[in-house]
Amino acid sequence: DLGLRLVPGQALLVQGPSGVGKTTLLRALAGLWPYVSGSVRRPAAEASLFLPQRPYLPLGTLRQALAYPALQVAGERLDDALARVQLAHLRERVDVEADWSRILSLGEQQRLAFARVLLQRPRIAFLDEATSATDEGLEHALYELLRRELPECMLVSVGHRSTLQAFHTHRLELRSDRSWRFAPLGG
Repeated sequence: DLGLRLVPGQALLVQGPSGVGKTTLLRALAGLWPYVSGSVRRPAAEASLFLPQRPYLPLGTLRQALAYPALQVAGERLDDALARVQLAHLRERVDVEADWSRILSLGEQQRLAFARVLLQRPRIAFLDEATSATDEGLEHALYELLRRELPECMLVSVGHRSTLQAFHTHRLELRSDRSWRFAPLGG
């Protein structure tokens, strides 16, 4: 019996103990989990972006990985996005073909996913523990960047750190007894 509504610019933080279904809920909202009932209305797939805890990096160049699922992205925008997520040192290697998921640390991969959001500018972004491999300072910088650069983008995040509350307008707490609590955050 969960019912909630977000409008452009709002952000939902989903929290709760391990195993209560936070990721499953996020996947269902994103249209990636078919084993659900009910209805979800959200922006079309091309206006949505899903960032899992371990980002998908296709084989090929870093440029292709950043553009994914699009085919390409302009060099100047790409350079700027890399710099903004503190990966400017990779600018010289954007056209190198490699298995980037084996070369980059998980934290670097998560920052690349944030650069992807900046480049694609979705109407809604689903972030499933998308900063779990970063420290709190970097997590703060990445979320602040998204909220500043994409103020109308709706965010739906799963995360455990209480510091994430500052970047969200609402919180959904899922509980072990299958109950839930939805409430606005802040003033």
